[in-house]
Amino acid sequence: MDTRSSTQHRTLGSLIFLSRWLQAPLYLGLIIAQGVYVYRFMLELWHLIHDVRSPEETTIMLAVLGLIDVVMIANLLIMVIIGGYETFVSRLRLEGHPDQPEWLSHVNAGILKVKLATALIGISSIHLLKTFIDIDHHTDKAVFWQVMIHLTFVASAVFLAWIEKLTTVPGAHRSRADAAPHAG
Repeated sequence: MDTRSSTQHRTLGSLIFLSRWLQAPLYLGLIIAQGVYVYRFMLELWHLIHDVRSPEETTIMLAVLGLIDVVMIANLLIMVIIGGYETFVSRLRLEGHPDQPEWLSHVNAGILKVKLATALIGISSIHLLKTFIDIDHHTDKAVFWQVMIHLTFVASAVFLAWIEKLTTVPGAHRSRADAAPHAG
């Protein structure tokens, strides 16, 4: 390879590597969506407090499940924002920070997929529980399809975890500090 061709190759490689920063605005958009969910949570909490005189336990339980649902979606957003940014854009350099999530030190694309799949199962479980609590307001067909969708999420998560286990080299999930080359 001549010098000119080598320089062009490095320039193209650098441009491709820099293109990862095009994802940064997407993560900023998800942070804004997180703010929308905080607003939604506060609104639902206000309705719960306002309607606390309602004697029906079912009404209160459905409202609390709605709050849990919002929190679980917000948790999913945090996993995508932090894990995705760290995996695909740039390191956050949080080593030693007391609030660094434990899972962040060994996150990769495969682990992130499994974590997201299990978060979706949790969200789906809340929706399914809300349906079962208020089953009189749902058709048998709607309940059937909601259960089938939930089971599909469960099967997908098991399959993703199995694939991740098969493709992972033992000891490959070291922290980034452990993976850094040591001066010898």
